[in-house]
Amino acid sequence: MSLTTPAAGTITMYSTTWCGYCRRLKTQLGSAGIEYTEVNIEEHPDAAAFVEQVNGGNQTVPTIVFPDGSAATNPSLAEVTARLAS
Repeated sequence: MSLTTPAAGTITMYSTTWCGYCRRLKTQLGSAGIEYTEVNIEEHPDAAAFVEQVNGGNQTVPTIVFPDGSAATNPSLAEVTARLAS
């Protein structure tokens, strides 16, 4: 698996199956019509390492990567929408 920057207008969400914050954000993104690619960090060790790198050594999810390559940890729908619009 390669960790690539998402296409314009989309995001990549690093998550786990048991994460309540991930489920909430996925529902909100779907309702808002925001496309995303989901990567389960428990299934992809390189993705888990990436999440640790951007979160000070912690596997904190959801971690979102935006088209500009920047990342956010557990962002609100408003933050995702604003960052995609800029």
